Amino acid sequence: MKIGFDNKKYLQMQSEHIRQRIEKFDHKLYLEFGGKLFDDYHASRVLPGFAPDSKLRMLMQLSDQAEIIIVISAKDIEKNKVRGDLGITYDSDVLRLMDSFRDSGLYVGSVVITQYSGQESALLFKNRLEKLHIKVYIHYNIAGYPSNIPLIVSDEGYGKNEYIETTRPLVIVTAPGPGSGKMATCLSQLYHEHKRGIHAGYAKFETFPIWNLPLKHPVNLAYEAATADLNDINMIDPFHLEAYGETTVNYNRDVEIFPVLNTIFEKIYGKSPYKSPTDMGVNMTGNCICDDEICKEASRQEIIRRYYAVLNDILKGTCKEEQAQTIELLMNQAGVTISDRKVVAAALERAQETNLPAAALELPDGKLITGKTGSLLGASAALLLNVLKEFAGLGHELHIISPESIEPIQKLKVEYLKSKNPRLHTDEVLIALSTSAAANPDARRALRQLDKLNGCQAHTSVMLSDVDIKTFQKLGVQLTCEPVYEDGDVYHR
Repeated sequence: MKIGFDNKKYLQMQSEHIRQRIEKFDHKLYLEFGGKLFDDYHASRVLPGFAPDSKLRMLMQLSDQAEIIIVISAKDIEKNKVRGDLGITYDSDVLRLMDSFRDSGLYVGSVVITQYSGQESALLFKNRLEKLHIKVYIHYNIAGYPSNIPLIVSDEGYGKNEYIETTRPLVIVTAPGPGSGKMATCLSQLYHEHKRGIHAGYAKFETFPIWNLPLKHPVNLAYEAATADLNDINMIDPFHLEAYGETTVNYNRDVEIFPVLNTIFEKIYGKSPYKSPTDMGVNMTGNCICDDEICKEASRQEIIRRYYAVLNDILKGTCKEEQAQTIELLMNQAGVTISDRKVVAAALERAQETNLPAAALELPDGKLITGKTGSLLGASAALLLNVLKEFAGLGHELHIISPESIEPIQKLKVEYLKSKNPRLHTDEVLIALSTSAAANPDARRALRQLDKLNGCQAHTSVMLSDVDIKTFQKLGVQLTCEPVYEDGDVYHR
């Protein structure tokens, strides 16, 4: 993978910038942390060189100063809201996040249930946490939020919320997903701290959009594509332009809410510490791009991938066609079409030749490898084996898994597990390859090539099963699929 982002520089600059922000207040900063902390694969795709756990590693450099508050909305608990990427509910993700933070040596102080208005499920979750000896606080719905500022900044507004006891200068406020109430939690704490004579600060950490890149830079356009379902729109920060005469980029929700935030700051402090939404941010990402052209191309590919993902979701009935139209406009702005994704044409040509599903993968040197559907292997499983043999310098005609060893697996699938498809999936073929590697040096050599798949581009002529998609994700392959069911099926498993 070609590198366009200096991750080491990022870790150093970002942690130092946060330390500086803490010092501007009474050594107490509430940092609203947006995006994913452990697995920011979007950032790693559009900024090659950005490690998916960079933000976590940055926080670990501040571990002696930081504590974490995890926020979850009572409304999300009530409706069993699910994280689409993990397939688990938000309340389950709170526990997952807590374990992950603690395993990394970070201190989790408490959980806050926000937007509470009597939901029984929220109280049950609170009781569950307290039995695990986890501190839980309740924050309530405020009528007219966020426009009714006299009520919000009063003892009947923020003052009604339970004060969260914290012990460290940097308080990271994070959540399982958007809309959980992170910002409201931070502002409520500022109100309570001020009443206690502490001039605490607030800052916002969002990786995207990158404020010091042009508005239509592909990295920022890729962020719009990633949030097409939220209707987020990048825009010039008018407050920053007016205050400093400097053009910076923010997104519509932060720009729209800033006048309200500014008024709340004035009500709490007497004077706002910020002149613009950009001022509130602590994002050093743009300063760590070391090869802009590499990041631009990576972002263009991400926009195309997002387009295919939306087309797949439309076929499955999980999103509206307007999202595809939104991303089509972004593709036009980025100057790309699906023909700019080389693996698309390669997979479709192979499918046309065989009249069966096919797959293609682009190696780092630009070479295209394909896989076809056979009696033993599906197209994506065949593709994986062909690519591993290519990396290992083995001939494509060589059997690194004997057909005789595959047949018992097929019998198990069909006769005992009642599967309709006897062909091996990607995860099954990798297990079979691992078994063969014990006695076959060629199989062992091929298996050792797996890490080289990270960052490679792939495309399939039909939609894959969730099992195959997740296997490609775990291997770091950046996959797209044609929005077509195999064999004309109408039900996709």
